[in-house]
Amino acid sequence: MPITIEFNVHKGGQTFKEDSVTFRNAEELFEYVAPGGGCEKMPSGLGEIQMIFVSPEHPNSMNPIADKRVTLQLGMVLLTGPFATIVQISQEIIDKVGRAELSVAFQSVIGVNS
Repeated sequence: MPITIEFNVHKGGQTFKEDSVTFRNAEELFEYVAPGGGCEKMPSGLGEIQMIFVSPEHPNSMNPIADKRVTLQLGMVLLTGPFATIVQISQEIIDKVGRAELSVAFQSVIGVNS
C-alpha cells in the first residue's frame, strides 16, 4: 500500500507543493515519523501536510464503505485514503504517541503538543 506525503506551503493565498516523499507501506511511514526519522527535517513554513493512501488493488465487495475515500485532519496533517486504511493508521498513531514512538516534530504538526 504505497503512501505519498506532500508537503505544502501556503503563501499569499496560494498553495505551493514544497516536496513529496513516497513510502512502500505503513512501516516505512512510521520509521519516517519516529524519533530520528526524516520527519525532523521537514521544510519550514509548512501550512499543510497531505498523506495520500492509495486504494486497495482489490475492492472490498463485502463492505464497500471500507474503500470509500475519506479525509481525517490531525493538526496540519490531512490523511486521505480508503476509510478502513485511515482508521487503521489513526489507531496506530494513537498507540505510537502513547508509547513515545513518534518524533516531537510529528507530534507538533498533528497537534499533540499543543
